[in-house]
Amino acid sequence: MTDLWLISVPLDKTSLTSVEKLKRTIAKTNLASCCKFSIPDLKVGILDSLLSMSDDLSRLDTLTESVVKKTCQCMREVMEQSTDKVLENALANGVDLMSYMTKFQWDKAKYPTALPLSSLADIINKEVSQVETELKSQAAAYNSVKTSLQSLERKQDGNLQTRSLNDIVRKEDLVVSEYLTTLLVVVTRGSYLQWERTYESLSNFVVPRSSRKLYEDGEAGVFSVTLFKRAVCEFKAKAKESKFTVREYSFDLEEKKQQEMKQLSVHKKEQYGIFVRWLKVNFSQVFIAWIHLKALRVFVESVLRYGLPVNYQALLLQTDRKRSKKLREELASLFMHLDPTATASKTDVNCDIPGLSQQEYFSYICFYINTNLLEIS
Repeated sequence: MTDLWLISVPLDKTSLTSVEKLKRTIAKTNLASCCKFSIPDLKVGILDSLLSMSDDLSRLDTLTESVVKKTCQCMREVMEQSTDKVLENALANGVDLMSYMTKFQWDKAKYPTALPLSSLADIINKEVSQVETELKSQAAAYNSVKTSLQSLERKQDGNLQTRSLNDIVRKEDLVVSEYLTTLLVVVTRGSYLQWERTYESLSNFVVPRSSRKLYEDGEAGVFSVTLFKRAVCEFKAKAKESKFTVREYSFDLEEKKQQEMKQLSVHKKEQYGIFVRWLKVNFSQVFIAWIHLKALRVFVESVLRYGLPVNYQALLLQTDRKRSKKLREELASLFMHLDPTATASKTDVNCDIPGLSQQEYFSYICFYINTNLLEIS
């Protein structure tokens, strides 16, 4: 698994030297890959407002990550865990997620840099909230059709007590006239002999020797029996007492069910196409919003931590999870000068568990990008 960290360090002489040393170290040891993460000059506004802005962005980050996760999970479920199909559709601006992050460019058309930070956060919040609302609606519509179809399919494939008999019974198996009708009865395999001995006595109006076995599986068989229509209720009651199950059946009803299944199947395919297209577009949208939000947080925290004028460098670090602890120790050593006391107490931080607490304090600014929910490898 991959860990992604978005870090920020000031552009003082010592830090620049440390960044260059970091690049040389990871190039030599394959500890990680490192690339510049470009964040444009944004409007700082009143410095005091940045503190509340920091808290607001943290909450929005949690919400946005949740919506990204839900959208990605929904894509996996709809595509029935097909990894190839998910990877084909889980894109950002038409490219894979890792490429989008490593070549990140701020979208000034969508998020104008002339706007206040609070306005940019509002734009992202509205985008994410709209996707979350629409996701519930789209998922409900698709799952409703899917569930209805699955219910009918289960009846097709169930036991003889419930399954469709359309592929078992032929028209010539049934006698339908002004006075006579044919019933279909499910008899367990252990009761065949009892059925043969007693079915004629379940009513005085059963046609003698009219029963025939039409089909059987490992548990039971379907038998036809012909009788006068006026005796149907009596026969059903007596059959129930003997634990024989009379199935309701008519060609018209079965034809109607088959037609309903075909219509639902077509409707599901249509809904699938609509939903997958929606997921593809909106996953891209919410993921892009999420990464812009990460950039916003880096900017705000850098101003709060390093002060004005704005002068910092953001870097995206990608490492194998097994090497995370060693990379963290390297970073702690290189940037100890930013806050020697705080950093010294963090050199033993445990990075073996997935992710880092976003409340974790380091001498440099660091945001963790949760790759678990995206399955980026």
